[in-house]
Amino acid sequence: MKPMYNKMKIAGLTVLFAGMCFGVFAQEKNDAIKVFNEGVELMKANDSRAVEAFENCIRICEQIGDSAADIKLKAIKVLPDLYYQKAFDLLTIEKNIDGALNASVKTLEVANKYNDVQTKENTETLMIQAYSTKASSFVTAKEYDKAILTFDSVLAINPEHTVSIYNKALIYRGMSKNTEFAETIDLYIEKMQAAGAQDKAEQAMKIARDYFRIAGGKANQGNKLADAVSLLATASKYGTDENVHYQYASVYNKQKKYDLAIENAKKGLELETGTPEEKAKFYFELAQAQFGKGQTADACEAYKNAMYGPFLQAAKAQRTNLKCQ
Repeated sequence: MKPMYNKMKIAGLTVLFAGMCFGVFAQEKNDAIKVFNEGVELMKANDSRAVEAFENCIRICEQIGDSAADIKLKAIKVLPDLYYQKAFDLLTIEKNIDGALNASVKTLEVANKYNDVQTKENTETLMIQAYSTKASSFVTAKEYDKAILTFDSVLAINPEHTVSIYNKALIYRGMSKNTEFAETIDLYIEKMQAAGAQDKAEQAMKIARDYFRIAGGKANQGNKLADAVSLLATASKYGTDENVHYQYASVYNKQKKYDLAIENAKKGLELETGTPEEKAKFYFELAQAQFGKGQTADACEAYKNAMYGPFLQAAKAQRTNLKCQ
């Protein structure tokens, strides 16, 4: 399917009529008219040679000078669109993405040369479509570095193309590139907030928070406690939830920073509105911190509330060791 505005341009073209020839200049102008008319007919027939005909017409008009300026203007009005049509067909009909991009680059040159703003905008839109399709194929093939470079090509055309920014962030997340992920998702969040799309901003913030919280949890499990605290601090930048506080409590208990562990375990309990089983892990970390501080009675009560699910046996054993009533 061809763009509607392209059909309108074709419909608006009319064959020019040569005047009576009185001298060399009149004959040359008639030559320009003849070439113009050939271009019109080729264009209506969707013949690629129309581009060459109109370019030739422009060259002849430039040689003639001012007397052929009106014909030159008519040719200039249609030429950039012919280049665009070629790029459009390559992408949408032939599915030749690289060919379409190469043709689009030439189209932009012509559109800029003749100050055709509409064709320039349409070509940039087409290039964004082509680059986005290409980037998606790289993601599918797990060629993530190439995908990122391709999304960067989109952003070079339109820095406000937030879909590309978001997709880049997801790729960095999958590659575990923490710094790049944070920078890119931050940019996306900033643009969503500026656009008043708070729901999308909050969704992105949750994605970032969950990513860094999980990374912090893995560092905690590997006893890389300083890394865990740093990752959890990054997660907290996007808003805290009960699971962030749980990981903090766990890490601080291992670091014997019991006051901080108690503080985070209690904050996690405030946010956790689920079943006793879901609250058990917070009570267990709370009890561990209270035990570390020598607060035996408080620890006994907290261990009692932790006696569910995977914490049942450990909490029960600790109550026995503490001789809790």
